[in-house]
Amino acid sequence: MRTIKGPGLFLAQFIGADAPFDGWDSITRWAAGCGYSGVQVPTNDPRILDLDRAAASRDWCAEWAGQGAANGVTVTELSTHLQGQLVAVHPAYDAMFDAFAPPAVHGNPAARQEWAVDQVKKALTASKHLGLTAMASFSGALAWPYVYPWPQRPAGLIEEAFDELARRWWPLLDHADECGVDICFEIHPGEDLHDGDSFEMFLARVGNHPRAKMLYDPSHYVLQQLDYLDHLDIYAERIGMFHVKDAEFNPTGRKGVYGGYQPWLGRAGRFRSPGDGQVDFGAIFSKFAAMDFDGWAVVEWECCLKHPEDGAREGAAFVRNHIIRVTERAFDDFAAAGTDRAANRRLLGLDR
Repeated sequence: MRTIKGPGLFLAQFIGADAPFDGWDSITRWAAGCGYSGVQVPTNDPRILDLDRAAASRDWCAEWAGQGAANGVTVTELSTHLQGQLVAVHPAYDAMFDAFAPPAVHGNPAARQEWAVDQVKKALTASKHLGLTAMASFSGALAWPYVYPWPQRPAGLIEEAFDELARRWWPLLDHADECGVDICFEIHPGEDLHDGDSFEMFLARVGNHPRAKMLYDPSHYVLQQLDYLDHLDIYAERIGMFHVKDAEFNPTGRKGVYGGYQPWLGRAGRFRSPGDGQVDFGAIFSKFAAMDFDGWAVVEWECCLKHPEDGAREGAAFVRNHIIRVTERAFDDFAAAGTDRAANRRLLGLDR
């Protein structure tokens, strides 16, 4: 067993045009002031991280991370959620996902994918330069438009989609292996890797690649009505990252899992600030302590009701109060008999 690290904060939801959220120095000071000891860093905003320089120079990475450390936070992991999404995009989403890429590749799916692959590679190299061992990402999606189809899917459609998804990610997983970094795919609706079955379909197609891991976020399982505690037991060896995000699911006679096209406030399934939803984090942190997880508890704040800065401050305290400092000895060691093998054999009646 080992004690989970934390609290960490995923910065993606907080980066903005106004201070202190508009620069690396100021946002790390703010995060430390909220009570965080680590930050998970998105790689798509040069105000926070210059990915080209990070991939090119270990010295630049040391200086950049050193500034964060001087402000009181460690870099827990880098994230390529947006770029990973663009590794595989169904044409139905082309126009919307162009916004995740630079204007030079808008309207050109092949160029956008090439850009995204290069971004993921650079982030893996930058992770290596920073001494990190895991990177967060999305898988992207080719099959998602057919998740609940009518008319029925033609035979082989999903298999073809996952074959192609694996073909695109396998070289990136190999590069990750060269860098000594796991790619932790956030298991998330909207991605082809959205539950255990779909992750296993992908894993089989990339040869059970040792660098293909999961980012565990129980909020997405609550909204899918998936058993998030059993999931930890099943995939303990493949879980490389943990987002502390809460959610609630309150179905009515009008709405359920699919949400009825309503805004977040009107859905049956809603994201909430840590502690305000239905996730049993006491049980989750207990399982992480028992499974020898060598990672961070990182708050990903999303809530349809609470102000983000309040959620951030409360989230740091929430994680700190849930982290279990694991014991180095059994609670009943005081009653140990201190016997040896010969004594044990006598107790069992074996030497009569």
